[in-house]
Amino acid sequence: MFHKEGHKIILITLIFVVGLFLLTDSFNLAYWLKTLIMVILLVFLILILQFFRNPKRFIHINDDNVVSPVDGKVVVIEEVFEKEYFQDKCIQVSVFMSPINVHVTRYPVGGKVLYSKYHPGKYLVAWHPKASEENERTTVVIENHSFGKVLYRQIAGALAKRIVNYAKEGENIIQGADSGFIKFGSRVDLFLPLDSKIKVTLNEKVRGGESIIAEK
Repeated sequence: MFHKEGHKIILITLIFVVGLFLLTDSFNLAYWLKTLIMVILLVFLILILQFFRNPKRFIHINDDNVVSPVDGKVVVIEEVFEKEYFQDKCIQVSVFMSPINVHVTRYPVGGKVLYSKYHPGKYLVAWHPKASEENERTTVVIENHSFGKVLYRQIAGALAKRIVNYAKEGENIIQGADSGFIKFGSRVDLFLPLDSKIKVTLNEKVRGGESIIAEK
């Protein structure tokens, strides 16, 4: 299954690859060169298909848990001062996605969307300390009856040139449901109440909608 954000790109890539396959085959090239070009084209197509895959996840809805919004590796766990919405201290947990990870973003908790805002910005590498404040990003705040207000932020990386955010203010949403997509390498930051019990460690690999980030 592929994410709807990739349908157009997949179609264009497929037409491009098939066209170059036929064009390459029509030229009188050395066998090894023709084979090399076709292998490169095939690998390119496979990479695009892999990037936009949207595997089914088995989500156990539990409002006493915060689940990872994305697949990737935990790169930050620290107490910070969140400036945009809370203007207060929170626990930040950041998950970095490489280009080979699933890039679907999922709601970390269920509840009501209180805030959803897009910010244009730079394209620093996603693990850069200032990426959370200076890169292109979206910020979403959900009010959850167990945790109170939970903020997550989609952040573009050096390769990511488009962030898709489906969250709309006033909307009631379900934990683990599809909340957006980030194209080509990125990061998601979670900002949680200070009394949250963090259940992950640095460099741990997590799965969107399934791995538990924190408990109440």
